[in-house]
Amino acid sequence: MPTPTHASAIIRTAFAGCVVALVVGCARTPSVPIGLCDDVRYTVHDPAESVNRGIFAFNRSVDDYALAPVARGYRHLPGFFQVGVHNFVANFGEPKVFINDVLQGNGNRSVATLGRFIINSTVGIVGLIDVSGRMGIERHKSDFGQTFGVWNIANGPTVELPLLGTGNLRDATGKVLSFMVDPLGSNSDTVQTLGTLNTVGGIVDGRAVLLPVTDRLRTKPDYYVALRDMVASKRARLVSEGKAGAVNSAHSTCPGSERDDQ
Repeated sequence: MPTPTHASAIIRTAFAGCVVALVVGCARTPSVPIGLCDDVRYTVHDPAESVNRGIFAFNRSVDDYALAPVARGYRHLPGFFQVGVHNFVANFGEPKVFINDVLQGNGNRSVATLGRFIINSTVGIVGLIDVSGRMGIERHKSDFGQTFGVWNIANGPTVELPLLGTGNLRDATGKVLSFMVDPLGSNSDTVQTLGTLNTVGGIVDGRAVLLPVTDRLRTKPDYYVALRDMVASKRARLVSEGKAGAVNSAHSTCPGSERDDQ
């Protein structure tokens, strides 16, 4: 656990990043239409592309030699096991989804998220079974990067983070803040154990879910650009969904919206 001084420094850095995102957000390339399912538009501003490509090369090496092989092996496990892990990971993240639903002023979504977490954590055996989904209370995504977008904080430039991948400065700041927020606490041995299982399961399951997407993007002439633009498109849709405040994911059937909850 970080010390109070260290935590304070990280929080200051995170919010400083938000301010920078607001300032640099004006210097962006023209909007690119997403098309297909809606008229949401996204922008890509990558002034540090050479640096980002260097970090991307490192991330790709880690993925090629560690994450992807493990994820491919995981996909050979029984389907019910994979579904259980995915449901558990998603349920463990619901408290943060709830926080962001509230911050975005989405009353219906926050109530749905709270209901899902209570039902799945109890009847669904710590979230292994998505009982709420079977009841028609569908899962939706919500994070701090989306919240900043709903608040109309600008995207900022593209940032490739070691091990965490590509995104814009706004979303990168959201990731840093997410690491600092622990709504379930960490004083209980049970919560710590579940948290460890969630971290490991989330990394493996999340990578396994994205294998079809990344395998397709690797066939493009420039994998870096293809992945960067796909992430920008997906994040733009997520912000649009948050602003709409819909309880169910409006773009769940859109091309390119494969299950990628992580």
